[in-house]
Order: sequence, then structure tokens, then C-alpha cells
Amino acid sequence: MSSTTLYGGVTGRRVTVRDLAAAKERGERWPMITAYDAMTARVFDEAGIPVLLVGDSAAMVVYGYDSTLPVTVDDLLPLTAAVVRGSSRALVVADLPFGSYQASPEQALESAARFMKEAGAHAVKLEGGRRVVPQVEALVAAGVPVMAHLGLTPQSVNTLGGYRVQGRGEAGDELMADAKDLERAGAFSVVLECVPAELAERVTASLSIPTIGIGAGAATDAQVLVWQDMAGLTPSPARFVKRYADLGAELGRAARTYAEEVVNGAFPGPEHAYR
Repeated sequence: MSSTTLYGGVTGRRVTVRDLAAAKERGERWPMITAYDAMTARVFDEAGIPVLLVGDSAAMVVYGYDSTLPVTVDDLLPLTAAVVRGSSRALVVADLPFGSYQASPEQALESAARFMKEAGAHAVKLEGGRRVVPQVEALVAAGVPVMAHLGLTPQSVNTLGGYRVQGRGEAGDELMADAKDLERAGAFSVVLECVPAELAERVTASLSIPTIGIGAGAATDAQVLVWQDMAGLTPSPARFVKRYADLGAELGRAARTYAEEVVNGAFPGPEHAYR
């Protein structure tokens, strides 16, 4: 790959938000994936994934909650630090969890500063449209790169009435207006989650910043998936998920084989012992 490309390129340094902007100008699509620990971060980094998201989805896939709402800044800080340590090339984005930025721009800056100073994050992500524009403006003014998030915003699942497609009908015009407001506020990209593909295509064409789709069709500038969904660890993934492996079944087989060998005395063998 050429060093000018985003996926598999940009060698010898971290990917930056300027690289993402340049990819948009070239019309180059790129992948983003979640990561929550150093080992998987290293795997994805070496695979050439240019952006790793330490998502508040950790609430479910790491901590076992049934939504993203319970996870805290203190929960996500060590995960973010681990992903930064485990990677050397990817841009690491940390989710600002529910309750850590909604109250005021000052609260948002305090939370973002912790992720950047204590964990080494390179950018943060927050959910919402025009209501979070003051937070985005404050963060950008302070030197914090901000990834926005529109459509199905899981932190607002109770207000939205569940995990449902967003942006149909007149709501699509509102989402478009939100996206433009966030761009003007200084966001370097925007995630579009569970919105009609036609709307995502229009938003992508209207913005100069990259769009990142998840359940938003193929016309966005990038795509993101939770890695456990992508790799087949999640029992019942959403419709928009494509499974690229079945690690759940493979791990189960490995665990059962290990257990059986322990029970019948086949493990450890002589080759696993010291003399």
C-alpha cells in the first residue's frame, strides 16, 4: 500500500484527523473498528485499521450491562490507555460516556481532558446534534478533536423508544441540519448510525468532513463495527452486522478440548514440562 493511503498506509507515525480529511478529498473509503484492550488493539493496528474506537459499547461487551448507559469515565479510561499502548499507528478515539458531557461545555472539556491526559486518547466522540454544539465548539477551541454521532444514539435509547432506525421523513431534514451544525462547530467526522441509506448518502455528499456509517448503507466515507459483532462473539447481532468469523464457536471448541485434555491427563504433556 502507498503511504498516502489510509487503510494499510501512513506508515511510521500515527494516523491523524488531517489524514482522514485527505482521504475524504481522495474519495478513499476506510474502516474503523472498536477495541478495548491492548492485545486486540495490536491485532487490528497490524491489520492496517486506521482508526480504533474505544466505544461506550464496552458497557455491554466488556462489563456485561444491557445498555451503554451505566459505563463511566473511570470505567473507560483504563481501556483507552490499553488500546493506546497496544497500537502504534491507529488514531485512537475515546467515547465520552453518558453523563460526562451533557451538562455543560465545561463538563465536556473536563471529561475529554482526562481521556487525553490520563489515557493518551487522540480524539473523543460524543452523541447528539445541535444540543451539543456548544460542547463541540468548546472542545475544538481547547484543541480536542471531536467525532460526532447522529441517528441512533444509544445513550438516548430511552428517549428514542428503543433501538430503531432514525431519520425517516422530516426527521431526515433535522438530521441533515444537525450534521451541518456539527461540521460548522468543528467536528472532524460524524458517525451515522441506523439511518436510511439514501439519507446517509445525502449527508455524506453535503459535508466536507468524513461520515462513518453503521447501519447506514454503503455510501458513507467509512464504516465501523463493534469487533465482537464482526468476529462472531455476539449471539444475536443487529441486521447491519456482517460476521467475518465465528470466534465464539472456535473459542468454545478450544475451551472444551483443553478441559477434556486436563480431565483425561493428556495435558500437560512432557513437552510442556521443565527439567
